[in-house]
Amino acid sequence: MREDELATRVVDHYTAVYEDPEIRLEEPYDADGRRGVADVYVRLRTPERVDHVVELKGDAAVRRATGANEVLRQYRRMERYFHADSTHAIRPKLRRTEPGAHFLLCFAPTPACVYHVATHRGLYASVDVSGRVDDVPAVRTVAFLTGLDGEPSDLGFVSINADAPFGSGAFFEAVPRDSRLADSLGRVDDDVIDPDDSE
Repeated sequence: MREDELATRVVDHYTAVYEDPEIRLEEPYDADGRRGVADVYVRLRTPERVDHVVELKGDAAVRRATGANEVLRQYRRMERYFHADSTHAIRPKLRRTEPGAHFLLCFAPTPACVYHVATHRGLYASVDVSGRVDDVPAVRTVAFLTGLDGEPSDLGFVSINADAPFGSGAFFEAVPRDSRLADSLGRVDDDVIDPDDSE
């Protein structure tokens, strides 16, 4: 599954679910000479400004990557420098109680991506959910996309860095039945999905 397909579904989702989202694809940032590009950037007003900065990984990206460290380095760079760029800076507000930024690293629900995440599960699970952009609370999510074949509003994710690490009972309970992710999990060798049971 290609990243442009994923991006199309993400854009359709935000357009269907939120009122007047500002959406930009391949959004560049440049902070102190640290340049990069976010796959999808969404600015919502709820009524406060909330940013969703999304990094998408499909089959080609995980096959090209030397490992999870390379993927996480790119994601962390985006998190660290995206809002440091004056174009995207978030100003703290005194009464803000909800996160002002969401940083999402989303994998396609394909066998190649499942294999990649399974073999690097510890690194992806180590990404702390809570973060900050200066004084603004932020959330970090590493997840598989789900609901790609349904209505745009059905798009969701199964997180692997929160309370349901990859391979846990809670993770499998969160995987929708008859989904692409469920199918991909079934197509990857059991000893990769659950190495403790391979003895």
